[in-house]
This record gives sequence, structure tokens and C-alpha cells, in this order.
Amino acid sequence: MSIALAFDARPLQDFCDPERVTANDFILSGFDVAGNTSNSYGVAVTSASATTLPGLNSLGLSFLRVDLAPNGFFPPHYHPRATELVVVLKGALEIGFITSNPTYNYFTKVVRKGDVFVVPVGLVHTVRNLARRDTVAMVAFNSQNPGVTNIPNAILAAEPAVNSVYLSKAFRMDVETVKHLQNIF
Repeated sequence: MSIALAFDARPLQDFCDPERVTANDFILSGFDVAGNTSNSYGVAVTSASATTLPGLNSLGLSFLRVDLAPNGFFPPHYHPRATELVVVLKGALEIGFITSNPTYNYFTKVVRKGDVFVVPVGLVHTVRNLARRDTVAMVAFNSQNPGVTNIPNAILAAEPAVNSVYLSKAFRMDVETVKHLQNIF
């Protein structure tokens, strides 16, 4: 006896709901406009996803414009459902990712105008602006919904809070430091 399983990753139709879409579902303006980076991270993200660009629905992609002020950064994070491709249009970013257990190798590069960097699916990665001016990048994901988990927030701002004694043991620091960190998040 044998069992065969098959999967076709290609769409079964041109796009989602072809009877209801219009040409306006396939265009999104504003990617030429810098975002507001006056926040604690110094970043702005403009998104093209199935939510903002309905023509992407069921096509397995999403796209971002990312603006980073000088010293702007994204905290360590990961995307559980997508590989990330970053193209720097202006400035310079330090981008790195950390491999999984048991090696935890950190692969990092300075990515400059015209360079492309890839972050494999599900790996924790870091992004920071090294330029003395604003940096602009375009980011593509091979998923309609890549998801994002910001590591510091996931651990320190969880509701209800993760047990501080547990975290102090996991991070090898005193409980008061953990509680302080939980309070500022």
C-alpha cells in the first residue's frame, strides 16, 4: 500500500475574488513619501499588504517602505511566516540574523545603497541605521501575512506578565532588574 500526498503552491486562479475586484485594488500610492520617524525607535513603516492593497490578497507577498532616522533601529524581532528581502535605496543599515540552536551564529553586514540582504524565515534579526542621515529601504516578504514578534516586547511587556523570578533565572540577572525592565515596557 502506498499513499501519495501533493501540494501545489501556485494559485488556482489569477487572484482572489476576480468577479469583485477593480483596477483600484491593484494600485497603492504613497511609497515615495517619507514616513514620520519621530518615535522612540526612529522608524516609520509604510505597508503594502492585502489590507492596504487588496490586489495582493492570496498572492503570497507583502511589501514595506522603511524610513529610519539617524540612529533609528528595529528591536530584535522575527517573522514566523516569511523570508525577508531588504533593498537599501538611501543610507546604510547594519542588518544581522542569528541562527537557531545549537550554534546561534550572528551573520551581520553593513548594507548600503543598492545592496540586497536576505533574512531567512523565522530567524531573530536586528536592523539599525548606521548613516548620519535618514536611510530608506524597501522590504519584501514571501507571505501575505509574515507576522512579527518583537523580542523585548514579547518577553517584557506580555500581559499577564511573565514571572520575574523565572525571567531572572533565564537571563541570569537579579529579579529587581527584571521587574524594572518589565515596568519600562
